[in-house]
Amino acid sequence: MNIVITGVTRGLGRALAEWFIAQGHTVSGCGRSGMVIFELRSTHPEPHNFDAVDVTEPVKVGMWAERILGTHGAPDFLINNAALVNRPSPLWQVPVQEFSKLIDVNIKGVANVIRAFVPAMVEAKRGVIVNLSSGWGRSTSPEVAPYCASKWAIEGLTKALAQELPEGMAAVPLNPGVINTEMLKTCFGESAASYPKAEEWARRAAPFILQLGAKDNGQSLSVPGVPQD
Repeated sequence: MNIVITGVTRGLGRALAEWFIAQGHTVSGCGRSGMVIFELRSTHPEPHNFDAVDVTEPVKVGMWAERILGTHGAPDFLINNAALVNRPSPLWQVPVQEFSKLIDVNIKGVANVIRAFVPAMVEAKRGVIVNLSSGWGRSTSPEVAPYCASKWAIEGLTKALAQELPEGMAAVPLNPGVINTEMLKTCFGESAASYPKAEEWARRAAPFILQLGAKDNGQSLSVPGVPQD
């Protein structure tokens, strides 16, 4: 399979990339950390591709997609994973710049990647777009209002996209569950350690993602066997 993943330098994106590559799939990924991208390039040479790209910059996303599409063609799976969470605070105390950056990455970044890759997938009339959502995209908690807002938006955006795709394709908002990542530690503190690590999660999530298809189009799904709250 030809798989594109955003936010591939750490957490869930890194764990997914490592699992897919180990199973013989071709992965193209992007992230903001040039140092980690260099490491990924060294560890996983061609046919895999890793680039330092900020998903909030549509021109750079478009240039990245053009290179990937020119080399590998339309992806079988496009996984929008890149996301930020705000530092826990009441909504009125979240700084304007922090709120804006979160929205730019979590919503606009997903739209930028879709805009760059999905036309080729539509032309091929195949492929699955997986937009990582959250339990906080279907419920709420205090002090993470910006993150909740962004993931609720991902649910709606993905379901609307699903209605626009040709037969044979799918767009799925996927709740990964609660995983012990640096992002979770921001919200959960030391209690994050009681949840599965990203590598353990990927062993469940990656095979589940590979089974997604047209039958799942527009369905809000969750990775099975992973704590949900």
